[in-house]
Amino acid sequence: MNIQINKVAQSRVSQVDFDKLVFGKYFSDHMYIVDFVDGVWQQPQIMPYGDMLIKPSLSALHHAQSIFEGMKVFKNKEGDVMFFRLYDNFNRMNRSAERMCMPPIPENIFIEGLKKLIEIDKDWIPTQDGKALYVRPVYFSIDEVIGVKPAENYRLVIITTPTGAYYPEPLKVLVEKTYSRSSEGGTGYAKAAGNYGGAMYPTKLAMEKGYHQLIWTDAIENKYIEESGSMNVMFVINGVLVTPSLSNSKLAGITRDSILKLAIDMGIKVEERNVTVDEVIEAHEKGQLQEAFGVGTAANVAPIALIGANGKDYVLPNPANFAVANKIGKALTEIKMGKAEDKFGWVIKL
Repeated sequence: MNIQINKVAQSRVSQVDFDKLVFGKYFSDHMYIVDFVDGVWQQPQIMPYGDMLIKPSLSALHHAQSIFEGMKVFKNKEGDVMFFRLYDNFNRMNRSAERMCMPPIPENIFIEGLKKLIEIDKDWIPTQDGKALYVRPVYFSIDEVIGVKPAENYRLVIITTPTGAYYPEPLKVLVEKTYSRSSEGGTGYAKAAGNYGGAMYPTKLAMEKGYHQLIWTDAIENKYIEESGSMNVMFVINGVLVTPSLSNSKLAGITRDSILKLAIDMGIKVEERNVTVDEVIEAHEKGQLQEAFGVGTAANVAPIALIGANGKDYVLPNPANFAVANKIGKALTEIKMGKAEDKFGWVIKL
């Protein structure tokens, strides 16, 4: 595929302290852009990261026809650049596009463009433990018209940011029973921008009470646990790894899938099923709730130290002693970094 490339005159990478990375604050030198106009994908371009000219009538601003993805790229000590489950992210992005009435992105447009972008900006990939280059593709409508209908023209942009831990400490989470993130038949399974915008207000209220994130419940009965903020959520109850089964109101997390496959491979009993708030609280009261943690591309494996529910806080055992979460999290990191056998075929080297 022919990609028009315009490189920066001088890289900014030396200006970044890789020992003190903040998630999503520093952006690499270049970005990848390609438009879909009048039914045809246009000339892909890699150019210096910077401003894009838009008009106030841009349809995505008015009606949120916008989706995104999140993935990570790693570099081992030998300097090999490694993508983790790249095609899974690509396929999920197209599932989101279908739900939001957007044209599918061709494989070569996405994969080849991303690989070239990473090749050019590979010096931005951190090599320290626990760090990676986070990749953010965003795809949105660019029609300059106000009207509630699917747009005819779109733009795919891919930017990257070197990052450390998304959550630097064990989490305090609050079970949310007033507001809903999604409902059956909605867009919960898609990485639609509006899903996250709508979640900010109840999350803000929880933070004002001293919590880091929410545990969302179903929109009908507020009884069943769905996911937690930017993550899927998992529990270890009596030695069994339990997580809510997927539905069209939940995001099919790629890290979630990786954790479950690793757990089964390790001989850990796994249950994907409906999980109620009452069940989790009862397990805690009986001393059977051994671990709780979130899993996601940004969060990786994020231990939960406290769950707030029904006006009461339930403190979990010391996350440093989470046997399942720590074991699987370590195994997943070693696969991503090329330190362990990749028997699942998840890693693709550049």
